[in-house]
Amino acid sequence: MNINKLRETIRKNNFEWRKHTLVRLAERNISQNVVLEVILKGEVIEDYPEDRPFSSCLIFKVVKGKPFHVVVSLDEQNQKAYIITAYKPNLDKFESDFKKRRR
Repeated sequence: MNINKLRETIRKNNFEWRKHTLVRLAERNISQNVVLEVILKGEVIEDYPEDRPFSSCLIFKVVKGKPFHVVVSLDEQNQKAYIITAYKPNLDKFESDFKKRRR
């Protein structure tokens, strides 16, 4: 994933919230602003180049003292991003830095 192209696309408001994403954000009490901050300022911790229809990645950032993960895909040809999901990672699945999955 080219993070610079993704961020440029987000800054231009060329992105779409999936309906599933909005439902999950409400259930998880995560604001859209937090999600955008994670994408614009976070660190790519996993890359999924084989995802279809577009490659995607997992981005991590601590916002207001809380860790967040966001999965987002990018259609580079049409310069459009799709916000797939966001969640607060837990220590059952991730190491204490929330960047590496537990084995």
